[in-house]
Amino acid sequence: MKEHLPITDCKAPQTHLLAAGAGWSVHDFVCTAGPGDRAFEEQHSGTSVAVVLSGSFQYRTSTGSELMSPGSLLLGNSGEAFTCGHEHATGDRCLAFHYSEEFLEHAGLSSQCRRFRVPRIPAIRPLSPLIAGATALLRSDAEPPDFEEIAWKMIDTATHLQDGLARRRSTSDPAACARVTRVLRAIEAELDAPHTLRDLAARARLSPWHFLRCFQDLTGTTPRQYLLRTRLRRAATRLREETPRTILDIAFECGFGDVSNFNRAFRAEFGRSPRAFRAA
Repeated sequence: MKEHLPITDCKAPQTHLLAAGAGWSVHDFVCTAGPGDRAFEEQHSGTSVAVVLSGSFQYRTSTGSELMSPGSLLLGNSGEAFTCGHEHATGDRCLAFHYSEEFLEHAGLSSQCRRFRVPRIPAIRPLSPLIAGATALLRSDAEPPDFEEIAWKMIDTATHLQDGLARRRSTSDPAACARVTRVLRAIEAELDAPHTLRDLAARARLSPWHFLRCFQDLTGTTPRQYLLRTRLRRAATRLREETPRTILDIAFECGFGDVSNFNRAFRAEFGRSPRAFRAA
């Protein structure tokens, strides 16, 4: 039987400005809201692209409603109202890029391209190198030019990738969203576990076929693709850390049982070997 939690005012996220330039800024958002907190309506002050680094939440705006998970991009239009709800789990962390109209005009984006038609870009392969670069900005040694370069790449990638995505209406009900959220949190907490389709479906208390359909509908990718991509992003982050670790250790820590499989998957995802990625 589902526990009914008391509803309180939504907790405001902790916001830290990481860098800013002519018409752009980058903020680190850490939200601690959970199922007992009421989501309230906010408004995008400018065009926004946010990388979900951890956690999950429900994002609702005029362009649609989507479950946001690690590795996906939240898209926001200037002046647009939105809500972020945590009905099924507590907390998230996002790296948010904000742009002024003058910046977008200077970037050469047409007025049509400046308005997002979808609320989310799911965790797909073309995003992986960009998200790895964005995650690296949280290191203490990141320089202002690093932030500016990623800010340019982020808006350019988001506006181009949205062309391949159509506005849609999810067919999954709130109960399915809660079950998939439970699986997303389990993957994030236990990334090195085997996580077979049957195991994940059992955790969601759904048949494998039904789970596969719900997971893909809500996240935009299959469980296997999501798990692999999450492991590879974590590996990329650890390859960039100052504390030296062997590639073999990183592969095992991120759930890969064989380093040759890790090398092949990493090259396919990022376009270079783990060793070359670390040296770049």
